[in-house]
Amino acid sequence: MKKFKIIISGGGTGGHIFPAIAIAKQIEKNNRVEFLFVGAKKRMEMEKIPEAGYNIKGLWISGLQRRLTIKNLFFPIKILHSLFKSYLIIKSFNPDLVIGTGGFASGPILFMSSLRKIPSIIQEQNSYPGITNRILSTYVDKICVAYDNMSDFFPKKKIIFTGNPIRNSIIEVDKNDKQINDNKTNKITVLVIGGSLGAKTINQAINERIGDLKKNNIKLIWQTGKSFYEEAKKAVSKINYVDSEVHSFIKNMHVVYSLSNIIISRAGAIAISELSCVGKPTILVPSPNVSENHQFKNAQSLVNKKAALIVEDIEANRKLVDTILKLVNDEGLQKKISKNIKKLEIKDASVRISEVAMKLLK
Repeated sequence: MKKFKIIISGGGTGGHIFPAIAIAKQIEKNNRVEFLFVGAKKRMEMEKIPEAGYNIKGLWISGLQRRLTIKNLFFPIKILHSLFKSYLIIKSFNPDLVIGTGGFASGPILFMSSLRKIPSIIQEQNSYPGITNRILSTYVDKICVAYDNMSDFFPKKKIIFTGNPIRNSIIEVDKNDKQINDNKTNKITVLVIGGSLGAKTINQAINERIGDLKKNNIKLIWQTGKSFYEEAKKAVSKINYVDSEVHSFIKNMHVVYSLSNIIISRAGAIAISELSCVGKPTILVPSPNVSENHQFKNAQSLVNKKAALIVEDIEANRKLVDTILKLVNDEGLQKKISKNIKKLEIKDASVRISEVAMKLLK
């Protein structure tokens, strides 16, 4: 059996990293493959990819800042540097295929691979793609998508509907898992999770009204990110909120998903794909700090199907806890959202994407 060489590029947040790993693990199940990951220097992929057992090279690349800042002066230099570094990586590794899952590093490596006529795939996670992927769509061979009507943005003949790949631990939850069974409670459990890097607005909204959650006999599981962790610990300690857990980062997400009755989350594409698989009543608070406002569009696509509630980031301080309490006290609404979000689950996305990859290789 031939050994294939594949570059996978994606990072910046867990929403780009975990799908990249899921795709790699699925492809190597049935094929002899050597992988090389490409990410952005000093971003979390430089730690998470080696932890998963893969080699990674970093590019000196970052996004364009929305506000006027001296960092933007370096942006064109970083682009040119990353294109040259991508050229050297491709020349040295000589891949048979390149896959981009989004993030700063995907653009340069996919562009340079297309110039070398190397088969390439975009894995577009969002309902509204960013400008980089829209430009790259002209050059790549296939585009794997997770939402309908993507021909508004991409050449129709290149689009394949696959869904978004999610972590296997979330798809295949063991009902006899000791961690899950040992932590079950009769209380309504609310999971607050702002993504792998935390979410300032969500954290502040919970912090300001934490007493109301305690008064309503809610068990709280709160992922804060590193920057808000100490403040959150003080807040629960100050009111002696015994039925609360504060985490800077949650590694075993399948456990807390299983223990939760209601979930509050950002609206990143992979988070939504995971939540659809989990099938719990969900309140989405889209981040405004993303390109093309794509999190709001992701969330709206669920709201239109009555599969989630939405609280806009700018209104989180005023509305988030009230919306949580409304949902806690409305079992009918909980059942309705749970039923509708579960209809959107796609469990075999990584299998579908690996099949697209292998067809290009063969």
